[in-house]
Amino acid sequence: MAITDATKTDRELASRDVATTIHPYTNLSLHETQGPMVITEGDGVFVRDQNGKSYLEGLAGLWCASLGFSEKRLADAAYRQMLKLPYYHTFFHKAHDVGIELAEELLRIAPVSMSKVFFVNSGSEAADTVVKLVWYYNNALGRPEKKKILSRKGAYHGVTVASASLTGLSNNHRDFDLPIANIMHVDHPHFYRFGRPGESEEAFASRLAEALDQRILSEGPETVAAMIGEPVMGAGGVILPPATYWEKVQAVLKKYDVLLIADEVICGFARTGEMWGSTTYGMQPDMITCAKALSSGYLPIAAVMVSAGIFSALVSQSEKIGVFGHGFTYSGHPVTSAVALETLKIYRELNIVEHVRKVAPRMQAGLRLFNAHALVGETRGIGLIGAVEMVADKALKTPFDPQAGVGGFLARRAHHHGLIIRAAGDTIAFCPPLIINEDEIDLMFERFSRALDDTLAMVQERSLFATAG
Repeated sequence: MAITDATKTDRELASRDVATTIHPYTNLSLHETQGPMVITEGDGVFVRDQNGKSYLEGLAGLWCASLGFSEKRLADAAYRQMLKLPYYHTFFHKAHDVGIELAEELLRIAPVSMSKVFFVNSGSEAADTVVKLVWYYNNALGRPEKKKILSRKGAYHGVTVASASLTGLSNNHRDFDLPIANIMHVDHPHFYRFGRPGESEEAFASRLAEALDQRILSEGPETVAAMIGEPVMGAGGVILPPATYWEKVQAVLKKYDVLLIADEVICGFARTGEMWGSTTYGMQPDMITCAKALSSGYLPIAAVMVSAGIFSALVSQSEKIGVFGHGFTYSGHPVTSAVALETLKIYRELNIVEHVRKVAPRMQAGLRLFNAHALVGETRGIGLIGAVEMVADKALKTPFDPQAGVGGFLARRAHHHGLIIRAAGDTIAFCPPLIINEDEIDLMFERFSRALDDTLAMVQERSLFATAG
């Protein structure tokens, strides 16, 4: 295709998109003039746009395409199931074989003993479901006042009404009239940002645990039902828990009979170098949500796993009412279940945990090299997830003015150099497909380095660095 034809095609597709589609997490006004990048093909860890330009996908789409963008076995699994049973539901005592197999496999590999699986269609639906289950559970136990759920500032748990309330990011609340009642947020566990001068990570963790204890006491332990947390915060900036954090938090929760819910939507399925982030950080959750890499993002599916004690209460309450009145038309859809089941088989055959452990040192070392860069305040990560946080003053950790759009500029320059990453403010997140190899990791950081240097030139030209005094 001639360049002029490609440009024409580009403009036509962009025009059609602007005319028809509302885009999530997009400046809708800007989109009307800027238009979209239209992605049309994928191959391994790379995707191509409508003009054939290739990009290394440094965020696995949205933290999810763990097996890359061309795993034929998943396409074949979907096709076979479409021919055999393209749809059925799990309402009214119905089931199907692939859904049963998938539930069995999830329970087999769960990080702690779990009793049952409830299938949903997204991480947001999973988080929404756990809110309802927490309330239902405490009603079953005769504790109608024990309903408050704690999340954390900076956390991300989804965008439905309940899950967006759990999310601790202001833009997910502003003008949506959120959060709803009985959901509240405790301290942000980012040591780089909120640790005090001279304070160790362990001391910071102790301070947060003590604050959590006091918050539960101030709310009334008889009213606090659960706490939800990502083992590693993902969309909130790839925030690793400070040393001893989860150990100390769990001791507080146990003291007041508060359930722990692990949001494994991003961390689950080997991302941290263990099959589950809960294992990496010694979490012992009562409920677990998972999604994204459950199907490598190829079809929408998510799950909630619950402990035996919680399930027992669900049974007794549904017996009292006559029905467990919760579920979705597509809960445990047979085609998505088949794709998820095949995904888990591939993880076993590839020994995906060992692969991540093998290549993770290359990624983490590559991240740390940017610590010396004039723009970089902190690099952080574990396994195959990481982040680079840019600052206007390295010594004082001063952030850039959000209006300067430094992170957005870098993301655009990364696109120019053939790399897709995620800018969360001025924090750049990396979460490549789990199948990435060491040469591709090097290429990812080579392209990022060019974009970072372009951004430094822009910052210097516009005098955006903080000035002393």
